[in-house]
Amino acid sequence: MDGGGLRLDMNALDYVLLALYFVTVLGVGFAARRAIRTSVDFFLSGRSLPAWVTGLAFVSANLGALEIIGMAANGAQYGVMTVHYYWIGAVPAMVFLGIVMMPFYYGSRVRSVPEYLRLRFNRPTHLLNAISFAVAQVLIAGVNLYALALVMQALLGWPLWVAVIVGAAIVLAYITIGGLSGAIYNEVLQFFVILAGLIPVTVIGLVKVGGVSGLMDAVRDSKLGEAGLHAWQETGSSANPLGAHWLGIVFGLGFVLSFGYWTTNFAEVQRALSAKNMSAARRTPIIAAYPKLLIPVVTVIPGLIALVTVKGLGASSGDLQYNNAIPLLMRDLLPNGVLGVAVTGLLASFMAGMAANVSGFNTVFTYDIWQAYVRRDRPDDYYLRIGRYATIGAVMIGIGTAFIAAGFSNIMNYIQALFSVFNAPLFGTFIIGMFWKRMTALAGFWSLLSGTVVAVGTYLLYRAGVIHFNSDLEESFWGAGLAFGTVAVVAAILTPLTRPKRDEDLRGLVYGTGGVDLKGDVLAGDVAWYRSPLLLGVIALALAVVLYIPVF
Repeated sequence: MDGGGLRLDMNALDYVLLALYFVTVLGVGFAARRAIRTSVDFFLSGRSLPAWVTGLAFVSANLGALEIIGMAANGAQYGVMTVHYYWIGAVPAMVFLGIVMMPFYYGSRVRSVPEYLRLRFNRPTHLLNAISFAVAQVLIAGVNLYALALVMQALLGWPLWVAVIVGAAIVLAYITIGGLSGAIYNEVLQFFVILAGLIPVTVIGLVKVGGVSGLMDAVRDSKLGEAGLHAWQETGSSANPLGAHWLGIVFGLGFVLSFGYWTTNFAEVQRALSAKNMSAARRTPIIAAYPKLLIPVVTVIPGLIALVTVKGLGASSGDLQYNNAIPLLMRDLLPNGVLGVAVTGLLASFMAGMAANVSGFNTVFTYDIWQAYVRRDRPDDYYLRIGRYATIGAVMIGIGTAFIAAGFSNIMNYIQALFSVFNAPLFGTFIIGMFWKRMTALAGFWSLLSGTVVAVGTYLLYRAGVIHFNSDLEESFWGAGLAFGTVAVVAAILTPLTRPKRDEDLRGLVYGTGGVDLKGDVLAGDVAWYRSPLLLGVIALALAVVLYIPVF
């Protein structure tokens, strides 16, 4: 197959399926609106949702452009090594969040991740994180919106700017109406719609290339060669498709980038904070880890299929960019009806990702910036109204940042650079502050600021050609690692020179100070052995190791 035009041959049945989905999404938003009476209802679903709902929403919130377009692009560009983003680059951090960190988040009753930093350190650290998080969310929302617009452009032939605005309007409608509950219940729906859309692409694609063995033979004959079929081989040097050393993969991706994203990214943590009790909150990211283990089947494998079936894939511009791997496969493989389901699944994934960014932004903006520093002590309905205004503002800014994402031929490279700048220094500050009670407020602020500056500096020097890495992704691994190291060094230098907080001020916030009650709100069903967060987490980690064996 060649690139040709990217326009999909949709018929009336496909459009009916798409229209039904949009009506359902808006209906969920209106249904959720009836439960919104306070700002906590709007921003945190009244902390009332069961673990299976928050768990599916947790993984669905991540199934945006990063996963569907980005990971398929990476599968085509880097081969099987893309699975690192799941099995070492997600699951261990998700388990760690559930077992170790959620007791502090949920137990301290904070409404956001920046609010935890205010309690642990001080207001300057809180404000710095609130602003950096807000900026990150509108930039990442732009990535999801751009990817959504790409598909609508392919589907309808609309100009990019029209597709961006229409996509934004739909997301804006159901979050403004239904708040976080509207986003979360739609994310559960979207999880199943996304799978219904991607599974046919994978199955029909595999049949076309002669099954798994036929795909492996075709990849060996492609520009990736044998190396495209292995996850760890040749990582003792940089002579592999990813251009990354195993140390960068394990420390940069597996530890700093991964833990930084999953444990401190409020767009994800917010789903667990909306759970009905401590046990449900702890199980939320661990339940999400199980589908996460298998998502490569519907992202990485289609990327490999696109590599071997779409002639000329990998151009720096035009229809044959890696970003278009999934839309090109849909065009080439799917019959009408199935095509409508697949397009609906794609649009659902971008809406889920963008909704997570926007709902995270409106909470942090309202609670951590507006209420904390602009207008204190106002009635609750005032902050509910500000939250709705913030939602509109986030979507408007996201429309602008979508055009920044348009400048990258592989949006995964862009989004990983954002994570290395925003998440890695935050994770360093968090993890040291959570386990080292001696770390002072001043050390917290300067660690976070200096780590962010180093991450930005590394990226800018790489883009300017001053320092060299083998790929954009290798730069994000090392940028994240350097940011984390900077945080640790600055904390170690400043802490002995400044006064720590008293132990009683750190209760429930830092390990070793007490104050975390894992059993206080336990429900009858939570004590069943199969609901143990520790057991569920250990099984998820074991499965991640086992899945590596065939592709080692």
